Amino acid sequence: QVQLVESGGGLVQSGGSLRLSCAASKSVLDFVLMGWYRQAPGKQREAVAVITHGGNTNYADSVKGRFTVSRDNAENILYLQMNSLRPEDTAVYYCNAQKFVDTDLVSAWGQGTQVTVSS
Repeated sequence: QVQLVESGGGLVQSGGSLRLSCAASKSVLDFVLMGWYRQAPGKQREAVAVITHGGNTNYADSVKGRFTVSRDNAENILYLQMNSLRPEDTAVYYCNAQKFVDTDLVSAWGQGTQVTVSS
């Protein structure tokens, strides 16, 4: 089972930037999909940005043009660069990694890192 450890969260003013990191205990190339999700108080967890094994990326409409997901294959780290942050970006951000085990798609989660954007 892979271990995912997020870091980089914190308190930032509206318009500011943060970079989240997710360190994986196994090669990031083992996974068919990795990504960032977030959960705000009272809301369901939602996908923010994902990256496929091949490097293709996809973003939630609410963060397109502001957030960038990337991966360091040598260091086994997933990043989320967040620019032009807004108060509505406030949430706990989770790293996710998915791989096939036989025919089952297995998902692993990090413990989450809090991002708070003040207005």
